[in-house]
Amino acid sequence: MEFSQEDFDRLLLFEHARKTAESNYAQNPLDADNLTKWGGALLELSQFQNIADSKNMINDAISKLEEALLVDPVKHEALWCLGNAQTSQAFLTPDIDEAKVFFDKARDYFQKAADENPSNELYQKSLENTDKATDLHMEIHKHGLVQQTLGGGPSASSNEKTSKKKKKSSDLKYDIFGWIILAVGIVAWVGMAKSHVPPPAPR
Repeated sequence: MEFSQEDFDRLLLFEHARKTAESNYAQNPLDADNLTKWGGALLELSQFQNIADSKNMINDAISKLEEALLVDPVKHEALWCLGNAQTSQAFLTPDIDEAKVFFDKARDYFQKAADENPSNELYQKSLENTDKATDLHMEIHKHGLVQQTLGGGPSASSNEKTSKKKKKSSDLKYDIFGWIILAVGIVAWVGMAKSHVPPPAPR
């Protein structure tokens, strides 16, 4: 799978955040903020994997986020991240009826997050986008683009037609993850980014 420099930087950032959260968990397993950040990092990292590994990583994220809710049942950041996780699972599920189950769960989590924090525009937007998710799901599976979007696509030596298809799958990556997962950074990571910035790589 080819990464842009921006993708590679994000990969390093969230891998660092995952390791930091894992270390913090060993010291304090009842820190709901840390569990939410851990789950959020796993969600971000899941988009860099193939489909099977992505599903496993999303499941790991869900377990961390559910653990956060056991500590703090009304933690809206964790509720919102769980909505993202369910939406991601839906997009990775080819069968539309099975996917709708995930989308329904996502809507419930987004609604709960919005109820807890009504002034958060991101939560409201996520709730609205869930209504469009089924159409987007059918579009990407109709064209078989999920595999390519998550890095299982054809090699760079493919012909021009395939290259155009890869371009479309790359665009869809941001349709899928842009309004679902990438925004995790806005909610869960602002404080952590200030206090846990990885050191710059040696030149």
